[in-house]
Amino acid sequence: MFLANDWKDITDDRLLRKKVLQASPENALTPAWGQEVTLKMQGVLEDRTVVEKDCKLVFVIGEGDVNQALEECTISMKQGEIALLLADSQYTYGHLGREPDIPAWAPLLYQPELLDFREKLEPLSLPIPDRIRIGNQKRERGNFYFQREEYGMAAQAYCMALDMLTTHTNDSKVESTEDEEVNDYRVKCLNNLAAAQLKLGQVDEALHTSRDVLFLDPQNVKALFRKGKLLSDKGEYEEAMETLKKALKLEPSTKVRGPIMKYSFSTIISLSVYISSKY
Repeated sequence: MFLANDWKDITDDRLLRKKVLQASPENALTPAWGQEVTLKMQGVLEDRTVVEKDCKLVFVIGEGDVNQALEECTISMKQGEIALLLADSQYTYGHLGREPDIPAWAPLLYQPELLDFREKLEPLSLPIPDRIRIGNQKRERGNFYFQREEYGMAAQAYCMALDMLTTHTNDSKVESTEDEEVNDYRVKCLNNLAAAQLKLGQVDEALHTSRDVLFLDPQNVKALFRKGKLLSDKGEYEEAMETLKKALKLEPSTKVRGPIMKYSFSTIISLSVYISSKY
């Protein structure tokens, strides 16, 4: 695919190449990083199997909403332009591919059309249902990166989701049902962010994030176990023990999976013995 002639290199490594099928007027503008764009696009494998198709794909350039190939291509296009994009797997789905339809190391051929672009809207200018929808899209994108062990990109996506999952202005005094729904999604996103921060070795940040979860949901068992583990690791044993005791009191009616569960009753006993020995 990458031996095709009459293609323009978008990147210096020649792994992203574009061919204009329909040019825009000369005075047409080009989007910039941080702007919201709307694309019509289709992506196929070398055997022409369609693996991606969207008549109205909306994303913010630079926020990781789509793969790097589409981001890099979009900032090279003008409004109304239709192009072909040859993308090496390095800029799409790499050595993991994407289950179940994109094999590992598979190059993709896209046909994008830049329909429109504008400045990114401030979250508070959007209705709460839209904030929830967009915030969840970004959180799910973070989950996609986390499963691929791309923890930096996952953390970025979770932070972008949290920026969108804002409830109300400082003038608001009454919490509505919609506000509660937003906070429920913030709790999920914060827990995901803490997990990504731990994978990145950002212990203090993960502890801070776990405390943010507990500010919104003081009985969140996952955050309590994680906070207790981190406090124990930092040598703050008394607070760790109290936190873990609270988690274990709640845990019988709550399903919590993963390595944080190793900090169970036996851990509290060990902490109790240690604390007693200090006095």
